Amino acid sequence: MKIANVTITPMPRPMPEGMFDPMPEVIATFGDGSSKSLFAFYPDEVSFRVSEFVGLTEEEAHSLFQQKDRSYLRS
Repeated sequence: MKIANVTITPMPRPMPEGMFDPMPEVIATFGDGSSKSLFAFYPDEVSFRVSEFVGLTEEEAHSLFQQKDRSYLRS
């Protein structure tokens, strides 16, 4: 099933106020109308745009996250 749309939840507030704020989450809406939280991420390490996910499968979206995370860790 392909992703039709994505919502990225709000970023945490700047430190120290945002110390306990939740990390942003990527929530996908699929072609059949169902929605699912795919993952949360650390916005100081990786970033995403909604357009990167549209047309991907859930597995491809997870691969995109892993690719960006690996690039960050190698930098």
